Amino acid sequence: MAEARLPWMVKGTVLIACNCDYGCPCNVNAPPTFGHCEGGWTWRIEQGRYGDTVLDGLSIGLYADWPKAIHEGSGIARSLIDARADEKQRAALRTLVEGSAGGPWAIFRKTFSELHGPEYVPFEVSVDSQLPAARVGGTLTVEYEAIRNPVTQETIHPRVVMPEGLVVKEAALVGTKRFTLGGEHVAYDHSGKYGAFGFFQYFG
Repeated sequence: MAEARLPWMVKGTVLIACNCDYGCPCNVNAPPTFGHCEGGWTWRIEQGRYGDTVLDGLSIGLYADWPKAIHEGSGIARSLIDARADEKQRAALRTLVEGSAGGPWAIFRKTFSELHGPEYVPFEVSVDSQLPAARVGGTLTVEYEAIRNPVTQETIHPRVVMPEGLVVKEAALVGTKRFTLGGEHVAYDHSGKYGAFGFFQYFG
């Protein structure tokens, strides 16, 4: 007999980065800039519960390499879970990030031929400044910078609104001052490419 799903809810800030040019064509259902997608997401949960397990202040990450557009599948991915989580929290976060409880992760899971992890690593995620940042052990670094007008060098502040958005409904568009992922299975350096961040809220 299948185990009944527990009710859950998470909300907070998601940090996004990939190998595409600024803006990322995927946001408007166009092919990736270079024909393939290498990138992912860090979710900093400000408030969250899985059943009676509190997830406030914890983070998870999902980073992948797809040979073509995400929806075309065959991706190889890695999941990262906050090392501060206790045993119950780790089990809850793993259920979420692996897609077993629904949400956007369940859709992403269908695009992976391989999902490695989870890796339990220390997350340092700053969301209080104008430009969030994430440092995840020696594995992942995401640092943003504002996009600049190429003529005047003034900073610009574009945003994208996506009522049907899977991960986020509205996001600030930025560049990545640094975006590096080290380790096995999926690794890259796409500093100077696309970045975005915004508020998320999911439940199931």
